[in-house]
Parts: sequence; C-alpha cells; structure tokens
Amino acid sequence: MRKHFILILIFISTFAFGQKEPNLSKYKTQKEKLHAWAEYCDEFLGVENYKQLRIVGKKGIKMTAQNDYYNQSLFLFYIGISFDYGSETDSISYYLEKSEQFGRKAKNNRRTIEALRQMLVCYKNYGSTSKRERVLNELQKVIDTSKSGSYKSEILAEISDYYINIGQYEKGLQYKIDGLNGRKKYLSKGDYNDTINYGVQLVNISELYVTMENLPKSLEYLTESEPYLAKYKEGVAAVHKDFIAIYVKQNDLKKAEERYSKFKSFLKTVDVNDCFEYFIESNLLFSDYYLDRKQDAKALEYANYANSLVAKYASSFTKAQVNQMFGKIYLEQKNYQKALPFLKLAEPIIKEDSPEANSTLQKLLADTYEGLGNTSLAYLHLSNYNKLQENLLAEKAKKNLAEMEAKYQNNVKKQEIQNKNLQIDVANKQKYYFIAGLFLLAIIGSLLFYQSRNRRKTNEKLQVLNTELDEANKVKTRFFSILNHDLRGPVANLVFFLQLQKESPEMLDEESTKRMQDKTMSGAENLLNSMEDILQWSKSQMENFKPQPKKVAVNSLFEDTKIHFSSEERVQISFENKDNIQINTDENYLKTIIRNLTGNAIKALNEIENPTIIWKAWKENETSYLSISDNGKGASDEQFKALYDDKEVVGIKTGLGLHLIRDLAKAIDCEISVDSKIDIGTIFILKL
Repeated sequence: MRKHFILILIFISTFAFGQKEPNLSKYKTQKEKLHAWAEYCDEFLGVENYKQLRIVGKKGIKMTAQNDYYNQSLFLFYIGISFDYGSETDSISYYLEKSEQFGRKAKNNRRTIEALRQMLVCYKNYGSTSKRERVLNELQKVIDTSKSGSYKSEILAEISDYYINIGQYEKGLQYKIDGLNGRKKYLSKGDYNDTINYGVQLVNISELYVTMENLPKSLEYLTESEPYLAKYKEGVAAVHKDFIAIYVKQNDLKKAEERYSKFKSFLKTVDVNDCFEYFIESNLLFSDYYLDRKQDAKALEYANYANSLVAKYASSFTKAQVNQMFGKIYLEQKNYQKALPFLKLAEPIIKEDSPEANSTLQKLLADTYEGLGNTSLAYLHLSNYNKLQENLLAEKAKKNLAEMEAKYQNNVKKQEIQNKNLQIDVANKQKYYFIAGLFLLAIIGSLLFYQSRNRRKTNEKLQVLNTELDEANKVKTRFFSILNHDLRGPVANLVFFLQLQKESPEMLDEESTKRMQDKTMSGAENLLNSMEDILQWSKSQMENFKPQPKKVAVNSLFEDTKIHFSSEERVQISFENKDNIQINTDENYLKTIIRNLTGNAIKALNEIENPTIIWKAWKENETSYLSISDNGKGASDEQFKALYDDKEVVGIKTGLGLHLIRDLAKAIDCEISVDSKIDIGTIFILKL
C-alpha cells in the first residue's frame, strides 16, 4: 500500500519476534490468566501479526466464561481487527458489533467506544447508511460528554477521515479543524507527542485542501505545520515533499527548486529511510513535471537521481513508482522495448496499492504493447484500464452524490432557517402592534403610578436617612468606647498621683516626691499624646469608621504601647520582634486593639507577684502573628464570651474592652484566639 503521512499509534514490545505463549498454570485465578492472555494478544497486535492475533483471540474467547462480558468484548475486538479492512469487512463488522454488545453488557465505556471507533473505520468501505449513522451518533455523544480534550480530538479526527473517505470533504474538513482546535489547548504543557500530533494534523488538513484543489489554503496550513514538526525528522521530510508537490502544481518552478535545495541540505543531517523515500518521491514529481512539458532529458535526470537512492532507502512500492516513471519516460520517447521491462516490474506492486494507480499503469502497458504491435496484450490491458475507470467513475459518482446530498441537506437547513426568520419577522410585527397598544395603556397607568412612585422614593430616602443615623450612632458609640478605654487608665493614674501628693504628702520623702512629679509629668504628656492621636484619627474618620490599610512596622506599634503604659511601674512589659515584621493593616485599629489587650492584661495582674506581660511578633507561611501573654490568674471561657459573640453586651465597668476588640478586629480581618489557664495565665493570638 502507498505510504501516507498520517498519525498512527505504534505498539512497542520486547517480544517483537517469536512471542512466547504465557504459562497460565502459574496464575491462581481465572482473572489473572485472562489478563496474561490479553497481554499476549497485545504482543501480536504490536507487531501487526494479524493472522496469529486471530488465532490467540479465538482461544481467548474459548477460555472466557459466557457471563464474563468484559473479556468476551475484549477478545472479540482482537478477532475483529485482525481481518483486512479493505476486503474482509463483513467479518470485521460481525466481530466488532459483537464486541460492542458485550461491552455494553459489561457497562464498560472503554470497550464499547473502542469497538465503535474501529467500526467507523470499517464502515468507510462497508455497511448500510443506518449502521454508519448509528455509530456516528454514538461517537458524537462521546464527544459531547467526554471530559478528556485529547480523547475528543482523536475521535473528531476519525469522524473526519470517515467523511473524507465517502467524499464529503467539507464536512470532513470541519471535523478535522475542530479536532485540531481541541489539540491546540494542550500544546502549552510542552508535551512532545502533542506538539508532533498537532503538526501532523496540520499537514493532513493541507493535503485535504490539495484534494479539494484549494492550493492557497493548503500552503497556509503546511506553512503553519513546519515549526511543530521541526524535531520530527520524518515530518520535516514530508513537509518538504508536500511543498514541492504544491509548487509544482502551481507551476512555480523557482519555489519548488528552492524547497528541493533545502530538502537536499536537510538529508545531509539524517539517515532515516522514510526521509529519503520522501526525497525520492520529490524527484519523481520533478520528473513528471518535465515529462509533461516534453523535456525528456530533464525528466530522465531526476528519475535517475531517484533510482540512485532506491537500493538503500526505498520500499517496494517506492521502487515500483520509480520503475513506472522510467517506463513512462521511455514510452514518451516511443522506446517501447525499453519501457516494457520497467512497467512489468512495477505492475505486481502497483496493483496492490490502489485502483487509481493501477488504472494509470494499465493504460501505460496498453500503449506500450500497442507500440510493440502486440494487439492482444494491448487489448487485455486496455480492458483492465476501462474496468478500473468504470469502477473509479462509479466511486467518484458515489462520492459526488454524497457531497451533493450533504450540500442539499445544507441548503434544506438554510431554507428552514430562512422560513424561521420569516416567521420571526411576522411575529415581530405583531409584537410591535401589541406593544403600541400596551404603550397607550401604559401612559394612562403611568400617571397613576407616578404619585405612588414619588411616595415610595420619599419613603426610601427616609429609610436611608434612618439607616445612616443608626450607623452614625453606632460609630459614635464605638468612638466613645475607644476614648473611654484608651484614656480612662492614664487619667486614673494621673488622678492617683495628684491625690497622693495632696492628701498624704508626709508619706513621700524628697526623692519620692521628685519621682512622683516626674511620673505625673510623663503621664500627663503621654495622656496628651494619646488624646491628640485619637482626635486626629477621629477627624480623619468623620463620616464613618473605615479601615485605611498601609504598611505598618510592628516595632512602631510596640514603641507606642511602651510609651502609652510607661507610667505603669508595677508590671514588667517586654516586646519581642526579632524579624522586624511589617504588617499591611490599619494602624489606628490595630494600635487600639493592642492598647486594650495590654490594659486588660495589666488589670488581670492585680495581686500577682512578679507580674509580667510579653508581646511577641512572628511570621509563618506569609501570615503575620502577634501575641500577648501574662502570668495572671487566668479566666474561664465564659469570661471571654464577648470576644466571639456579637449578642454579648458588656458595660463600661465590666470589660467593654473585649467587645471593642471584637468589632475592631473584624473590621481589619484579624482573627483573635485566646487560651487561658487558671493560675497559669492567658495568651491572646492575633492572626493578620
């Protein structure tokens, strides 16, 4: 058979020659034995030994229980594909249909779909229209439901080949392009095979456009294929040959020779038989080109060059092509004695290839024998030629009929669309009349609706104002909570110092008095700074409290906290920030949370020996954490309820800080967790 540049699957087996039958006695279960036998079948399939595959496939059927539908389907599949798709289509159809039936009984989609795919290949040459349509519909369902894009692309390519084979080129082309688009999605993954397969499909489309005599589109797809096949040597050679074939058809000899020169240079870098076979075919294209233009010497030059490569690189079919070209050249020169041996050498191989190639050869033989005066053999080969031509014309008529039918169906669909559009136009006109009537009614109704709408808008505005007022009240409450919490402690400390100086001056010596005065002054300054800080914040948030995130250094937060509580002598407060962390958040919200947590911790350390508070900052997996721990008496979960429960409301004197911390943390997407143990202490962790 003539070699085509198509995508094929190659099964590689280490038992390519002399496959050894598996010893089934070493397997314990029937399932294991059947699996081993299926692998044995795969070995024959891999080396395309279909005769032996049929034998072992039938033995597999005998080994399989009647209710083992999966393996019945599998071995029937092996038997079916072992027959020749060109001449034994009845047998293929029988076994594959059985394989499909058992695949459905086994509820195994893979077995069912594989049988359907092979049936479609078989039905290119055999089968009623109803059978073909059923398989096509089943495969279309697979395309519509499959999640695997590459699997869809494979089936689309097979449906495309089917339509091309029966002459519906435009439909086949559309399926091939759809499959190509599906493959393109996987190219970004960098898979070598996907890239090669994509390039091969582009070449296939290019060759289809040649068949449809659309050479510009053929060149377009062939040019696009070249970079995808750059690492696939056989693919590069095939593309060179196809370029030459198109340029020769276009009578663009200059471009054809330029591509021929590139091809020749490329062959210096490879030693692959297939590449040289494509080069031999390219020489035959030039030989045929010059022979058609009566330039016999040039035609013979290219034929001789092709023949010089035959012994080392050519397949039997390629040798037959070269022999046929010599016979054709000598026949053109009326050198019948020299032409005949070449044509007779070509005949056995060409006859096996295709009716088209054989038809051409039979005509050449008839003309040669006529030139030699052997009228009986001339008549015999002319009869063969006429029979082949009749079959080819019938096949062509059949394909043309299929194409005409497809076009007719397209025209019918177009007519249906036009009729539907006409119906839509009539319906649209009726709709416009109806709308006009409704419009008149709407004018009357709108007058009544106008007053109602105005009332509704007024109510909506009032509702918005009430909502804004309610929100403003909440904002004020929150702000006063902050004022109360952040200023009450420092003010209380300041009042305490002043009362002590006024009411019990005798308790203080000169050194203590000076220390108290310094403390009082420092506390007053800190209080003033805190007030200015809070008032500045409140001024920037006049409308409502909304976080304004920015990069904040944790060290600055810790420094602010240290200053704010500098008047606290009893409790030791330490800060740890080894990594100098920065956090993207609202500085004032977080500062207020830290102050409140620190103030609550100080209160929790009353009557505790060596009271200690530790603030820490660290990062884990790009997440920032802050923690405050104390060595106080701890508390129960109920006492921290206000930190998590929005409905829990506490008064100013009973721990408003947790309620405030909860609201502020929620506003800046800060998660707070607490772990408190009786007589050990409490730790709060802030996750930002």
